[in-house]
Amino acid sequence: MQAILNAITEELARLKADGEMTVPVSDATLDGLRAMVRSRGAVAQPAGAEGGAAGPIAVSPGAAVLSVAVAPVNPLRAEREAAAKGRMGVPVPAPVAAIPSLPPPPVVILPDGDKAARWAALTTLMREHPVCVARVRSGQKLVAGAGALDAKVFLVGDAPGEEEEAAGEPFAGPAGELLTKMLKGMGLSRETVHISYLVCWRPTVSAEAGADPSGSRPPSAEEIAFCRPFLQATLDIVRPELVVALGGTAAHGLLGASFTTLPEVRGRWLDFGGRPLLVTYHPNYLLRSASNRSKRAVWEDLLKVMERAGLPISERQRGFFL
Repeated sequence: MQAILNAITEELARLKADGEMTVPVSDATLDGLRAMVRSRGAVAQPAGAEGGAAGPIAVSPGAAVLSVAVAPVNPLRAEREAAAKGRMGVPVPAPVAAIPSLPPPPVVILPDGDKAARWAALTTLMREHPVCVARVRSGQKLVAGAGALDAKVFLVGDAPGEEEEAAGEPFAGPAGELLTKMLKGMGLSRETVHISYLVCWRPTVSAEAGADPSGSRPPSAEEIAFCRPFLQATLDIVRPELVVALGGTAAHGLLGASFTTLPEVRGRWLDFGGRPLLVTYHPNYLLRSASNRSKRAVWEDLLKVMERAGLPISERQRGFFL
């Protein structure tokens, strides 16, 4: 049960990092969560007065810390609240503790040669590194990144998911389809940018206490630190003009604990190792919040990327989602 609570906490952390403020759950699920917490000796606070919403669930010391307001599903109310608040100002958690422990990060030294030769050497190193091999599940693939090796724009996500580890390509699932459309709107394509991750394998839940080992979780701080030399080597090969962090977890991984909420850094040009970096929402945010307001917020960020990269912008493009 500890692993299940950990998995729930980690998924909530991922949602918060992408800008989610509420999590709709059914009454049955809510009752199950209360029962799990009570069985650990924790105290579930009574339901709130408004709409039967439950207060935060406080978990006793030694258990996973789960503190999030959950409420029965009320789609109309959720939609109104999301529209009013724009799902902004949500605290962005730092990456979770490492599971399991990793050795120190590798030292990456690439051979001389052109970009293609250096990229081939790097991807071989990643795919053959014993730590990476041990963490890529049987039958699945490591995701080294993809795109142009002379790209101006370099996009960074947090870690591969289920679709990505199966395909061995970044952003291969629904979020990837949306990212492709976003790039097309900018006059770009997946072949003209470079897309990478903080972590090159899919972080999964430990198979203990009945947890589903196929579940995903956000990458840990230790996983991000271990894979950082791979990401840095990729940047050294591509040498992009600018970097775009997709989502709160990616932003934390690149910038460190320099901010609390995503709006503090979203849409502003920051420095990342001498390169301009812009933070925007992960495509998953738009899949969950498909209002024109959310789309326009992300599109304004992408317009800034286009301007900084010297891409042409038509009046039609400037007016998207207004």
